[in-house]
Amino acid sequence: MRKILLTISATFAVLSASAAVHVIPQPVSVQEGKGCFNMTKGAKIDCADESLLKSAEIFAADMNTVLGVQIPVAVNNGGNITLSLDATLGKEEYRLTVTKKKINVVGGSSAGVFYGLQTVKQLLKDGNIPAVTIEDKPHFSHRGALLDVARYFFTVEEVKKYIDIIALHKMNVFHWHLTDDQGWRIEIKSHPRLTEVGSMRKETIIGKHNGRGPHKYDGKPHGGYYTQEQIREIVQYASDRNITVVPEIDLPGHMQAALASYPHLGCTGGPYEMRCTWGISRDVLCAGNEEVYKFLEDVLNEVCELFPSELIHIGGDECPKETWQKCPKCQEKIKALGLKGDRRHNAEHYLQNYVMGRVEKFLNEKGRRIIGWDEILAGNASKTATIMVWHDQNDVVKAVRRGNNVIATTRHYCYLDYSQTSDPASEPLHMDGRYLSMQQAYRLDPYDRLYAHEREKVIGVQANVWAEFIPDFGRVQFALLPRLAAICETAWAYDRKVSLNDFVVKAKAILPGIYQSYGYHYAPYFFEGID
Repeated sequence: MRKILLTISATFAVLSASAAVHVIPQPVSVQEGKGCFNMTKGAKIDCADESLLKSAEIFAADMNTVLGVQIPVAVNNGGNITLSLDATLGKEEYRLTVTKKKINVVGGSSAGVFYGLQTVKQLLKDGNIPAVTIEDKPHFSHRGALLDVARYFFTVEEVKKYIDIIALHKMNVFHWHLTDDQGWRIEIKSHPRLTEVGSMRKETIIGKHNGRGPHKYDGKPHGGYYTQEQIREIVQYASDRNITVVPEIDLPGHMQAALASYPHLGCTGGPYEMRCTWGISRDVLCAGNEEVYKFLEDVLNEVCELFPSELIHIGGDECPKETWQKCPKCQEKIKALGLKGDRRHNAEHYLQNYVMGRVEKFLNEKGRRIIGWDEILAGNASKTATIMVWHDQNDVVKAVRRGNNVIATTRHYCYLDYSQTSDPASEPLHMDGRYLSMQQAYRLDPYDRLYAHEREKVIGVQANVWAEFIPDFGRVQFALLPRLAAICETAWAYDRKVSLNDFVVKAKAILPGIYQSYGYHYAPYFFEGID
């Protein structure tokens, strides 16, 4: 993994690239002062409220990592770094004031204070913070980043590091893709075979999967899962950093790991094996089998106990219907429900809508709401479902005009497993035929082709790291950074984004220093002028 050995340190953010200081994402307003606050000489953090202690402790630990200094933290200790709350500010809004003698961070809640401290981290240069006044707040309420742990398993500590990285970029949602055809990663105590069988595949395909073969495999078992105790630990870790963990249990497709564990849940009864290749499996949950719904309710009941998130992601993507067309139970269900095809969709599409509707009803009764991928728009998905659009802007427009809330994660701007250069042969293995540069990620416009009155239905933006070709966490970081910085600029500062040229200038000025100070791996291409 290459890493740029630049010594450029983080400075701070401004309103144009010609100004002296930079911050990513762009603040609402910046006023420069004179002089600097020295973080290494007698710094002490004073929290006006106990609710701010965790944010203060995290910041102090970061300063110890970067500067090697111990900064005391306490409530009302008379320190020169003060953290306080102001009810007139929005929940995630903050005001930062730095003078030669003092740093004041005021937030509308502990979240606002936390984000103000992330900005302070960017301002740090040689132990000093430049005098400045910054007012700032986010544009979108959902600022997410997905990590796929089903294709390749990542440890608890690696997941925590992923959370640290997205927190640095002021993201507030960790979308955790926990299940797929190649692995089931969440302990479900009512169904232990999901992890006894479904968490381990016998081997993994080598290189690209072209659908034809013959294929080469590494011959190495791969697997792992998170215990419920580990999941609670990660959820708390994220919460301390003002990040909500949204779990994804992908259904009714992408369920081969569950079918390998419990074959009776499929249309044919199996036997099923753990999938060792990528792509889309034709084996899906049997929509005509009532035991499937009991299984899903059992799983989601435990998911709800582990994750306090109001939103639960239930997938709905890439579910082939051929097996349902041949399955007597599914066809009987279609007949019993009176489902009929039309010129837009066949009856099996409406059968999937029935599956998603039953799951949504169950979750609604538990006080939760669903997110699904944009495929659930086929077959008239519920208007109360949040649609996560991954295909293109046309689906954003379609979902908004149906009345659904939308999260934009369109693949041409937000899929960070894609190649980062126009010469993908120079990069590590990546998703075939896809190219997504830093500059392209910055061009994301989730409001494109929407009227002004429709914009409120777009509630957020998300970056996705799918792991089919990312077998280790160093590569996860390599895929994520620096492109996450471009997406967070849209997510946090859409209404005040600087020009692409100005963004390139500030990104090149500050990001290498920040990433190096925390030991993060990042891709060099953008910084080397390779597009």
